[in-house]
Amino acid sequence: MFSKIAKILWGNVSQKEIKQFGLLASIFFFIIGAYWMLRAMKTALFLKIVGGSFLGHAKFGSVLFLIILVLFYSKLVDLFTKQNLVYLITTVYGVLFIGITYFLMHPTIGLANTTPDGKRFFGWFIYLIIESFGSIVVALFWSFVASSVNSDSAKRGYPIIIFGAQLGAVLGTFMDLQVGYVGIPILFGIAIAAIFAVPALTALFMKLHAPSNQDVFPKEIVASKGTGPVEGLRLLCTRPYLIGILGLSTLYTIIETILDLQMYSLANQVYLSPEKVTEFSAFYGLCANILSLVFSLVGTSFFIREFGLTACLVLYPITVAIAVCGVWACPTLWVFVGAIVAIKGLSYALNNPCKEIMYIPTSKDIRFKTKSWIDTFGARSAKGAGGLVVAAFPLVSDLIAYGSAISLGIIGVWIGAAFFVGTKNRELVEQNRLIE
Repeated sequence: MFSKIAKILWGNVSQKEIKQFGLLASIFFFIIGAYWMLRAMKTALFLKIVGGSFLGHAKFGSVLFLIILVLFYSKLVDLFTKQNLVYLITTVYGVLFIGITYFLMHPTIGLANTTPDGKRFFGWFIYLIIESFGSIVVALFWSFVASSVNSDSAKRGYPIIIFGAQLGAVLGTFMDLQVGYVGIPILFGIAIAAIFAVPALTALFMKLHAPSNQDVFPKEIVASKGTGPVEGLRLLCTRPYLIGILGLSTLYTIIETILDLQMYSLANQVYLSPEKVTEFSAFYGLCANILSLVFSLVGTSFFIREFGLTACLVLYPITVAIAVCGVWACPTLWVFVGAIVAIKGLSYALNNPCKEIMYIPTSKDIRFKTKSWIDTFGARSAKGAGGLVVAAFPLVSDLIAYGSAISLGIIGVWIGAAFFVGTKNRELVEQNRLIE
């Protein structure tokens, strides 16, 4: 019965693929569920422990911290197999969050001390660790998946993974709404349990579905020497295909940041208290996750199967362009909400799985090292670029007019990158070649 439903939703997927991608979806469910629970508490804890005047410093510091972390992570890629890398990193984060939970209940270090202070380093530590968890572990998961499946199977199975992720996002967001009843330490405990489920399920996946490198991509070099922590950055700067993937991964983030800050500028005028703005933020975030959940169930696989990867990669920036034109023509708060919900929802459910498939015909160094640079430093830099655009136009009316024009210009570049990467990917798969 379930197999019939799966084939209706995700196409001609085999029983083996349902089990394989269903297990991968379960792993991602716990990663994303834990992350959404933690990310909502990150800023709130920083404000309570350190203070709002230091939030800008924390955002800048997180970029520097991630650069150092990516260099260290790239070194680990040379030392460990893909599954051992998952075991190690998720276990380390689980232990770190256990320590954070313990100190949150400390009478002077934790929440009992209600006096914010920039010298309370515990608040800085929480912020940086949660920020890095969302970047490193998500990138690690997709690198692991890209090393475990082939391109043909991925087109059928990635929508299943995305469905699991969005289910985790919705449930994680829902759990955050219960913080008033259960308290922050309990939410941390639930997130910790989810994190420790990841290495356990990964071990089960390797036991049941472990592929050889030749099964994933016949010409892949199985044994490769260590290439150093900056190899990923070197490859990114010298391979046009990877520069194109960088564009797919970051250009929409610039536009999303511009629209997001435009929306909050309007929301700040409509809602006069921080509590009301927080409720508004939670509402639109939940709407985006629900849209993505529904689309991942009934739309992602259909679009990939019917239109192909290149068309899907190009379709998303066209959709974003329509949303930008809509808010430009009618710049009201709820038009912005609709536009951003559509952009975020389709980003999670359509653009992300197509983008991740682009990594399959690449070497291990690219999947793990270059991808970590793109997903961490690239994404943070894109948010910074969007912030600079917003900062350049302090008046809301100017921001909407000029921000929308800049966004449309970026979309033009983005469409070109999407067409190039999609076409190149099809060529690589057909010719059974790797980008190395």
